[in-house]
Amino acid sequence: MKFVLSSLVMNLPNAVTGEALTAQQKFQNVLKQAMLAEELGFEAYGVGERHGAPFLSSSPPVILSAIAARTSRIRLLTTVTVLSVLDPVRVAEDYATLDHLSGGRLELIIGKGNDPRHYPLFGITEEEQWESLSERYALLKRLWNEENVTWQGRYRSSLDNVTTQPRPLQQPIPVWHGSASSTISTELAAKYGEPIFSSNTFHPQAKYKALIDHYRERWAYYGRDPKDAVVGAGAGSLYLANTSEEAVRRFRPYYDAFISTAAAQHNQSPFRDLEDNLKNGPVLVGSADFVIEKILNYHRAYGHQVLSISVDGLTEAEQREQMERFAADIAPVLRREIPSTVWESQSAASQQEGLLSVHQA
Repeated sequence: MKFVLSSLVMNLPNAVTGEALTAQQKFQNVLKQAMLAEELGFEAYGVGERHGAPFLSSSPPVILSAIAARTSRIRLLTTVTVLSVLDPVRVAEDYATLDHLSGGRLELIIGKGNDPRHYPLFGITEEEQWESLSERYALLKRLWNEENVTWQGRYRSSLDNVTTQPRPLQQPIPVWHGSASSTISTELAAKYGEPIFSSNTFHPQAKYKALIDHYRERWAYYGRDPKDAVVGAGAGSLYLANTSEEAVRRFRPYYDAFISTAAAQHNQSPFRDLEDNLKNGPVLVGSADFVIEKILNYHRAYGHQVLSISVDGLTEAEQREQMERFAADIAPVLRREIPSTVWESQSAASQQEGLLSVHQA
């Protein structure tokens, strides 16, 4: 298994200390987090896209460019790029530029997003989101793969003989399809022969498994080899301690603070409380043994090769503690237990560098 540390650049007052960071302090925190992730051997760092408080992640390509300048190996993911509201020409230009600045480390995860506040900002309705996403992605692929593109559609002005600049460094830039709520996204991924990344954050396992199963069914329908269908998955927040009781006690204030936000409530998670989420949901809070077994349980259901975790909301000291615990106690076990063909060229260097950093800490 391979690992992504991701952030939505959530900037709430700390649930334990009450401390509130400025936007500048939060961005610096994200940069340090990404550099530490590389030192610890995480294969990728992801930045999501949101357009409203408490998130500061409205410009992932800008944040990832700053991270690219401070790192050398780690893959840079968008978790996700809300393509349903964005101009494909602007996306093609911005992310091709980032692809060059990062030395070809960019991977795009596209989706419609799960925060309805972005629709009025960009002039489409929520009802149009899927049709918009499909049209915009078809154009983005052409802009990256072709020159002298002539095109006409519904969600932007027509193009006549257009070649976007710069051309991508990677041929092609890898694209994943974010999957959270609809078979439309899994159908799109299967149609194009591209991997999916399950949100796996707010709901029970069965909901996300049904979408992953649909992806694999449609993958086969299009005549593709089942072994080539690649799945990644999120996991919600991470909090490790020597015992599960200690982890739950220390994490509870953070959990309660987040689920009270309007952004979290929009997702209508069915979990009653932290204990319900621990038992029936994806949150990774507990001892190392508990978390390993939970991830293995989800892998048996999903068959995913990549796992994304988050330490958003914690103090900077706790972020470091959690990342170091995960790198030392969780990642080596899962790398042995779960084969992954993703980012194989980075794998050996990642593991060696991460273990060295943990031993030196």
